Amino acid sequence: MSSLESSFLEGLFADLEKDKLVLPTLPEVALKVRDTLEDDNSSMMDVAKVITNDAALSARLIQISNSPLLRANRQIETVEAAVTRMGSNMVRNLVTSIAMEQMFQATSDATDKRLRAVWENSTQIAAIASALSSPHPSLQTDQALLAGLVHDIGTLPILSRAEDFPDLLDDEAALDRIIASAHVKIGEAILRKWNFTDDLIKVAAEHEDLTRSHEGAPDYVDVVIVANLQEAFGSSHPYGQVDWATVPAFEKLGMDTEVSEVDMDEANAEIEAVKTALAG
Repeated sequence: MSSLESSFLEGLFADLEKDKLVLPTLPEVALKVRDTLEDDNSSMMDVAKVITNDAALSARLIQISNSPLLRANRQIETVEAAVTRMGSNMVRNLVTSIAMEQMFQATSDATDKRLRAVWENSTQIAAIASALSSPHPSLQTDQALLAGLVHDIGTLPILSRAEDFPDLLDDEAALDRIIASAHVKIGEAILRKWNFTDDLIKVAAEHEDLTRSHEGAPDYVDVVIVANLQEAFGSSHPYGQVDWATVPAFEKLGMDTEVSEVDMDEANAEIEAVKTALAG
């Protein structure tokens, strides 16, 4: 690791420890929906009114409510019908998921390509995670979707800070090493700041630990680990070279490590539908 990388990381972690690192904030509409849901005097109709004020969000929520993610028996055409059918937890998760795309908008051309790539990868992981969670009663597909979207959220402050270091932006390998070293710890800090649930904070903190093992039912970290390995299968990415038999998350999800991602074929329609909904 070069001196530039080392000094960058030292400054990054020092500011994180001193609470000086600028962390992203949740989009306003996601916060408004969360506040309304937590208000004992508010109803789901009040939540629907907040969402309806954002035309793009309304359209996307209706689109997702009619996707395989929800397996709706009838076509949903209004925000009111969507939120009534979904319930508070799902509405909170899906609104947050849809609104998150705003956070991946670059403020400069230097990081635009990287931010787009992070978002595209996150939506792919989110869609796979949603499909993987479906057979497991202990997991919710909408929570798995959000887990996939936030697992690499720690990358955002790193890229933002890197804009002040042109030499670093020009060295993709160095930036990759920095992101690999720091995004997990920063991602955990972001989700704590957002008051996310512990099961999602764990996703940001532990998704890179492929040897992670735990008692009990599968959790969202297991789902994101497997989704990342599925996505990297057959690629030049380091995850593409991992022996799945060495990864406890596959066993947790009851998946045969002797087979490959082609066994996801029956879930591919669901994955594509969710990706389309997230992409707008």
